[in-house]
Amino acid sequence: MPRSFALIPAAGHSVRMGQPKLLLPVAGQPLILQVLAAWKQSRVDQIVVVVRPDDGALAEVVRAAGVKVVIPPSAPPDMKASLICGLAHIAAMHQPNANDCWLVAPADLPGLSPLIINRLIDEATAHPGQVFVPTIGGRRGHPALLLWSLAGNVAPLAVNEGLSVLIDRHSPQFVVCDDLAPDPSQPFADIDTPEDLHAFSKQASPRTN
Repeated sequence: MPRSFALIPAAGHSVRMGQPKLLLPVAGQPLILQVLAAWKQSRVDQIVVVVRPDDGALAEVVRAAGVKVVIPPSAPPDMKASLICGLAHIAAMHQPNANDCWLVAPADLPGLSPLIINRLIDEATAHPGQVFVPTIGGRRGHPALLLWSLAGNVAPLAVNEGLSVLIDRHSPQFVVCDDLAPDPSQPFADIDTPEDLHAFSKQASPRTN
Protein backbone atom coordinates (compact mmCIF):
# COMPACT_ATOMS: atom_id res chain seq x y z
CA MET A 1 0.00 0.00 0.00
CA PRO A 2 1.56 3.35 -1.00
CA ARG A 3 2.36 5.70 1.87
CA SER A 4 1.14 9.30 2.05
CA PHE A 5 2.92 12.29 3.55
CA ALA A 6 1.25 15.59 4.44
CA LEU A 7 3.49 18.62 4.00
CA ILE A 8 2.34 21.87 5.63
CA PRO A 9 4.34 25.04 4.88
CA ALA A 10 3.92 27.24 7.97
CA ALA A 11 6.91 29.56 7.66
CA GLY A 12 5.17 32.70 6.39
CA HIS A 13 5.07 36.10 8.06
CA SER A 14 1.28 36.75 7.93
CA VAL A 15 1.82 40.12 6.25
CA ARG A 16 -1.82 40.75 5.37
CA MET A 17 -3.00 39.70 8.82
CA GLY A 18 -0.64 42.15 10.51
CA GLN A 19 0.31 39.60 13.20
CA PRO A 20 1.25 35.91 13.40
CA LYS A 21 -1.99 34.23 12.43
CA LEU A 22 -1.49 30.51 12.99
CA LEU A 23 -1.80 30.86 16.77
CA LEU A 24 -4.85 33.12 16.64
CA PRO A 25 -8.01 31.47 18.01
CA VAL A 26 -10.55 29.98 15.63
CA ALA A 27 -13.57 28.26 17.18
CA GLY A 28 -11.85 28.06 20.53
CA GLN A 29 -8.40 26.81 19.51
CA PRO A 30 -5.38 28.09 17.56
CA LEU A 31 -5.80 28.13 13.80
CA ILE A 32 -2.91 25.72 13.28
CA LEU A 33 -4.61 23.14 15.53
CA GLN A 34 -7.79 23.39 13.45
CA VAL A 35 -5.74 22.53 10.38
CA LEU A 36 -3.71 19.78 12.06
CA ALA A 37 -6.91 18.17 13.34
CA ALA A 38 -8.08 17.62 9.75
CA TRP A 39 -4.80 16.01 8.77
CA LYS A 40 -4.78 13.82 11.89
CA GLN A 41 -8.33 12.66 11.22
CA SER A 42 -7.36 11.65 7.69
CA ARG A 43 -5.48 8.54 6.61
CA VAL A 44 -2.15 10.20 5.86
CA ASP A 45 0.77 8.25 7.30
CA GLN A 46 2.97 11.16 8.36
CA ILE A 47 2.48 14.91 8.88
CA VAL A 48 5.35 17.38 8.54
CA VAL A 49 5.13 21.09 9.33
CA VAL A 50 7.85 23.51 8.21
CA VAL A 51 8.35 26.38 10.68
CA ARG A 52 10.72 29.37 10.67
CA PRO A 53 13.71 29.21 13.04
CA ASP A 54 12.45 32.30 14.90
CA ASP A 55 8.91 30.97 15.45
CA GLY A 56 9.46 28.91 18.58
CA ALA A 57 5.92 29.45 19.85
CA LEU A 58 4.39 27.88 16.75
CA ALA A 59 6.87 25.01 16.79
CA GLU A 60 6.00 24.27 20.41
CA VAL A 61 2.26 24.13 19.71
CA VAL A 62 2.76 21.83 16.72
CA ARG A 63 5.04 19.48 18.67
CA ALA A 64 2.55 19.39 21.55
CA ALA A 65 -0.04 18.18 19.04
CA GLY A 66 2.20 15.21 18.26
CA VAL A 67 3.22 16.45 14.81
CA LYS A 68 6.73 16.57 13.36
CA VAL A 69 8.27 20.04 13.05
CA VAL A 70 11.00 20.75 10.51
CA ILE A 71 13.02 23.93 11.08
CA PRO A 72 15.35 25.03 8.27
CA PRO A 73 18.65 26.76 9.12
CA SER A 74 17.27 30.08 7.86
CA ALA A 75 13.77 31.39 7.22
CA PRO A 76 12.44 30.14 3.86
CA PRO A 77 11.91 33.10 1.52
CA ASP A 78 8.76 31.59 0.03
CA MET A 79 6.42 28.61 0.11
CA LYS A 80 8.48 26.77 -2.51
CA ALA A 81 11.55 26.92 -0.26
CA SER A 82 9.49 25.51 2.61
CA LEU A 83 8.34 22.64 0.41
CA ILE A 84 11.89 21.83 -0.63
CA CYS A 85 12.93 21.71 3.02
CA GLY A 86 10.03 19.50 4.01
CA LEU A 87 10.50 17.15 1.07
CA ALA A 88 14.19 16.77 1.92
CA HIS A 89 13.24 15.77 5.47
CA ILE A 90 10.70 13.20 4.26
CA ALA A 91 13.23 11.77 1.79
CA ALA A 92 15.91 11.44 4.46
CA MET A 93 13.70 10.01 7.20
CA HIS A 94 11.27 7.81 5.26
CA GLN A 95 12.92 6.94 1.92
CA PRO A 96 9.67 7.13 -0.08
CA ASN A 97 9.38 5.16 -3.30
CA ALA A 98 8.04 6.54 -6.57
CA ASN A 99 4.49 5.31 -5.87
CA ASP A 100 4.19 6.96 -2.46
CA CYS A 101 2.55 10.38 -2.45
CA TRP A 102 2.75 13.77 -0.78
CA LEU A 103 -0.11 16.15 -0.12
CA VAL A 104 0.17 19.90 0.27
CA ALA A 105 -2.20 22.54 1.60
CA PRO A 106 -1.55 25.94 3.18
CA ALA A 107 -1.40 26.13 6.97
CA ASP A 108 -4.26 28.64 7.17
CA LEU A 109 -7.20 26.52 5.94
CA PRO A 110 -9.36 25.94 9.04
CA GLY A 111 -12.06 24.26 6.95
CA LEU A 112 -9.70 21.66 5.51
CA SER A 113 -11.65 18.42 5.16
CA PRO A 114 -10.29 14.98 6.16
CA LEU A 115 -12.96 13.48 3.90
CA ILE A 116 -11.51 15.29 0.89
CA ILE A 117 -7.99 14.24 1.90
CA ASN A 118 -9.09 10.60 2.08
CA ARG A 119 -10.88 10.78 -1.27
CA LEU A 120 -7.71 12.05 -2.92
CA ILE A 121 -5.74 9.17 -1.42
CA ASP A 122 -8.37 6.70 -2.64
CA GLU A 123 -8.32 8.16 -6.15
CA ALA A 124 -4.52 8.10 -6.32
CA THR A 125 -4.53 4.47 -5.20
CA ALA A 126 -7.24 3.37 -7.63
CA HIS A 127 -6.42 5.33 -10.79
CA PRO A 128 -3.28 6.16 -12.78
CA GLY A 129 -2.03 9.71 -12.58
CA GLN A 130 0.70 11.83 -11.05
CA VAL A 131 -1.33 14.72 -9.62
CA PHE A 132 -4.80 14.86 -8.05
CA VAL A 133 -6.68 18.07 -7.16
CA PRO A 134 -10.11 18.34 -5.50
CA THR A 135 -12.87 20.47 -6.94
CA ILE A 136 -16.12 21.80 -5.47
CA GLY A 137 -18.56 23.53 -7.75
CA GLY A 138 -15.95 23.31 -10.48
CA ARG A 139 -13.47 25.31 -8.38
CA ARG A 140 -10.05 23.87 -7.64
CA GLY A 141 -8.99 23.63 -4.04
CA HIS A 142 -6.76 21.97 -1.45
CA PRO A 143 -4.94 19.80 -0.78
CA ALA A 144 -3.10 18.75 -3.91
CA LEU A 145 -1.77 15.20 -4.02
CA LEU A 146 1.37 14.41 -6.01
CA LEU A 147 3.20 11.16 -6.48
CA TRP A 148 6.62 11.07 -4.86
CA SER A 149 8.19 10.73 -8.31
CA LEU A 150 7.52 14.47 -8.73
CA ALA A 151 9.20 15.55 -5.49
CA GLY A 152 12.49 16.20 -7.26
CA ASN A 153 10.76 18.57 -9.69
CA VAL A 154 10.12 21.26 -7.09
CA ALA A 155 13.66 22.59 -6.66
CA PRO A 156 14.28 23.08 -10.42
CA LEU A 157 11.23 25.36 -10.76
CA ALA A 158 12.14 28.86 -11.90
CA VAL A 159 12.30 31.69 -9.38
CA ASN A 160 8.89 32.98 -10.43
CA GLU A 161 7.27 29.52 -10.54
CA GLY A 162 5.37 27.92 -7.67
CA LEU A 163 3.86 24.53 -7.01
CA SER A 164 0.82 25.37 -9.16
CA VAL A 165 3.08 25.44 -12.22
CA LEU A 166 4.35 21.94 -11.46
CA ILE A 167 0.79 20.72 -10.94
CA ASP A 168 -0.43 22.13 -14.25
CA ARG A 169 2.52 20.67 -16.15
CA HIS A 170 1.53 17.16 -15.18
CA SER A 171 -2.12 17.00 -16.29
CA PRO A 172 -3.84 16.96 -12.90
CA GLN A 173 -6.73 14.61 -12.33
CA PHE A 174 -9.63 16.62 -10.90
CA VAL A 175 -11.50 14.84 -8.11
CA VAL A 176 -15.08 16.03 -7.66
CA CYS A 177 -15.87 16.52 -3.95
CA ASP A 178 -19.16 18.45 -4.03
CA ASP A 179 -20.88 15.79 -1.93
CA LEU A 180 -18.33 16.27 0.87
CA ALA A 181 -18.92 20.00 1.37
CA PRO A 182 -22.27 21.23 2.72
CA ASP A 183 -20.86 24.76 2.48
CA PRO A 184 -18.91 24.95 -0.80
CA SER A 185 -16.77 27.86 0.38
CA GLN A 186 -15.47 26.40 3.62
CA PRO A 187 -12.98 23.63 2.72
CA PHE A 188 -10.96 25.96 0.49
CA ALA A 189 -11.31 29.23 2.42
CA ASP A 190 -8.04 30.53 3.85
CA ILE A 191 -7.44 33.11 6.57
CA ASP A 192 -5.44 36.08 5.29
CA THR A 193 -7.02 39.09 6.98
CA PRO A 194 -8.74 39.92 10.29
CA GLU A 195 -12.00 40.00 8.34
CA ASP A 196 -11.45 36.44 7.11
CA LEU A 197 -10.77 35.31 10.67
CA HIS A 198 -13.88 36.98 12.01
CA ALA A 199 -16.10 35.56 9.25
CA PHE A 200 -14.89 32.00 9.73
CA SER A 201 -14.99 32.17 13.53
CA LYS A 202 -18.67 33.15 13.40
CA GLN A 203 -19.55 30.04 11.42
CA ALA A 204 -17.16 27.46 12.80
CA SER A 205 -17.45 25.11 15.72
CA PRO A 206 -14.47 23.50 17.41
CA ARG A 207 -13.06 20.42 15.65
CA THR A 208 -12.21 17.52 17.90
CA ASN A 209 -9.51 14.94 17.29
